[in-house]
Amino acid sequence: MADGAEPVLNVRDLNTVFKTRSGSVHAVNSVSFSLKPGELLGVVGESGSGKSVTMMSLIGLIPSPPAQVSGTGVEFGGMDLLKASDDELRRIRGARIGFVFQDPMTSLNPVFTVGYQIMEPLRKHMKMNKADARRRAVELLELVGIPDAERRLKDFPHQFSGGMRQRVMIAIALACDPEVLIADEPTTALDVTIQAQILELMHELRAKLGMAVIWITHDLGVIAGIADRVLVMYGGQIVEHAPVKELFQHPKHPYTRALLKTIPSVRGERADRLEVIEGQPPILRAAPTSCSFSARCEFCFERCLNENPPRFDVGHGHDTACFYDFDANGPRHQPNMAMTQLAGGVGDAG
Repeated sequence: MADGAEPVLNVRDLNTVFKTRSGSVHAVNSVSFSLKPGELLGVVGESGSGKSVTMMSLIGLIPSPPAQVSGTGVEFGGMDLLKASDDELRRIRGARIGFVFQDPMTSLNPVFTVGYQIMEPLRKHMKMNKADARRRAVELLELVGIPDAERRLKDFPHQFSGGMRQRVMIAIALACDPEVLIADEPTTALDVTIQAQILELMHELRAKLGMAVIWITHDLGVIAGIADRVLVMYGGQIVEHAPVKELFQHPKHPYTRALLKTIPSVRGERADRLEVIEGQPPILRAAPTSCSFSARCEFCFERCLNENPPRFDVGHGHDTACFYDFDANGPRHQPNMAMTQLAGGVGDAG
């Protein structure tokens, strides 16, 4: 990561609203972050927290209608992607911003060979002839660790294992040497051995190619091993942001603390049961006017129910969207238990 370098991607106040027959769903709410060259930014949170929708909104992958994407700006390469035309976005996607989708079996086209699908962006964006594109496709398959690459160009997706298909998806995303790679839960469907191989591969590719990466996952264990910085999302908002070591050593937001407590420990006595976060993430029919985590937070008090907290700077590159003042030993103030009950607070979120 290039310290002090200008961000390769700068997102300011991004919002995504889905207009449906049953009303509006505010899936992304005032999301702001930046990404530096060579940096790996982890994005974590439960299913439904807005991780994937946020990143797909950046590059025009959310269909409109039903979605409406707005914001102050998404700056990339001197361009505001929110104001870019469909043709401009098509030239950027695949060429300058690569995207690895969550499920390679549904993302790869089953009726075309793997070679064809890797060569397609090379011929479209890089204007390579067929012979050059084929040579580059072989290089890419070798780069992502697929043996006998030249022969396997002729194979179809169903002839590859789950881990190999994910490697093919990464090869396609890397085909045009993108400045930014967005990986949407690329190891979720893989067993732990293959997952470890993909993570090691990503580490090697970052070192070799120097690209910036946004890694979307619900697995904090994965993030601990690969990320430079972490965004924690809940209710379509960023509720905490910090360098990875700072986040794990000094989590501030009750939601982050609750997430960390759900990770099984391999040390100490065996727990009677795994920790869980009671309740469900909210479905936001309107822009949030209160803390979206208040209904699940033990430390909720009156202000949490009446205001949506901004992100407060707590030092060391760390900020959190919480009205409560947390330190390493927990909250410095006792929670208002009457308001906790009113908010339906459960469990130990601190």
